[in-house]
Amino acid sequence: MSEIGSRRRGQVFVALAALAWSSAGVLQRELSVGTATQVAGRAVVAAIALFAFVAFSEGRGVVRAFASMGRAELAVAVLTAIASGTFIVALNHTTVANVLFMQAVAPIAAALIAWVALHESVSRRTSIAMAVALAGVGLMIGGPGGSHGLGVGLSVVMTLAFALAVVITRHRRDISMAPAICVSQVLVAIVAAPFAHPGSVDAHDFGLIAALGVGQMGLGLAFLTIGARLIPAAEVALITLLEVVLGPLWVWLALSERPSTATLAGGAVVIGAVMLQAGGLPEPAPGG
Repeated sequence: MSEIGSRRRGQVFVALAALAWSSAGVLQRELSVGTATQVAGRAVVAAIALFAFVAFSEGRGVVRAFASMGRAELAVAVLTAIASGTFIVALNHTTVANVLFMQAVAPIAAALIAWVALHESVSRRTSIAMAVALAGVGLMIGGPGGSHGLGVGLSVVMTLAFALAVVITRHRRDISMAPAICVSQVLVAIVAAPFAHPGSVDAHDFGLIAALGVGQMGLGLAFLTIGARLIPAAEVALITLLEVVLGPLWVWLALSERPSTATLAGGAVVIGAVMLQAGGLPEPAPGG
C-alpha cells in the first residue's frame, strides 16, 4: 500500500506542476516588455521563490544543501536553465500551441533516454498510453497553423533538455533536486540580465512577471522535483502532457484565441492517455 500511495502522490504532484506550467502562455501574451526582460524577470522571481522553498524544506541545512550539490544536481541545473530559458524565447517566436505541441514529445524522449541510459523498463500500460498520447498530439499538429521556424527549433531544444532533466532526477531520486532547480533560474537570470531593460517594466508587467516566476515557474518546478522522485520518468513526462491541453485552453478562455477543431480533438485524446496511465495500479514491465 505504501508503494501505491507513493505513486499516487507522485502523480498528483506532477499533475500540479503541469497545471502551474499551463499558465505560461496566457500570462506571457499579456506582457509588453522585450523577450530578454521577460526571461530575466521571470528567472529572478522564480529563483527567489525556489530559494524560499529550499529554505523551508531544509531549515538550517539550506547552505549545506547548495554547497553539497554534485554532478547530477549541476547537470539538472544546466538542463533546466536551458529548458526554461528557451521556453519563453520560443513563445515569442511561435504560437503557444506550437510550443506545447513540440514539448509533448517529451514522454517518448524521456522513455528512450531512461531505457538506454538507466535500463528502466516501460510497462505495457505506459507504452499504450504514450502511443495514444502521441496520436493525440499528431491530431493537434496536423491541424491548420503547423509548426515552423526558430520558435519550433528552440522548442526542440527545450523538450530534449526537459526530458534529460527528468531522467536524471528520476535516477537520483535519493536526493532533492530543489537546490539545482533554484540554481537553474540563477543561471538563466545571469545570461539574460545583460540584455534586459528593467526600466521598461510597469506595474502591470511586474505583476505578470511575478505570477510567472512564483506560480508558473516556482511552484511548477517545486512540484516536479517532488513528484519526479516517486514515479518513473516516462510517467512523469506523460502526465505533464496535461500542460499541452490546458495551455491553449487558458489562452482561448482569456484571450479568445480559439484552438482549431483538430487541437480540441487531439487534446481530448491526450487527456484520455493521461487518465489511462494514472488510473491503473503498477504492473510488471514486459520481460520484468
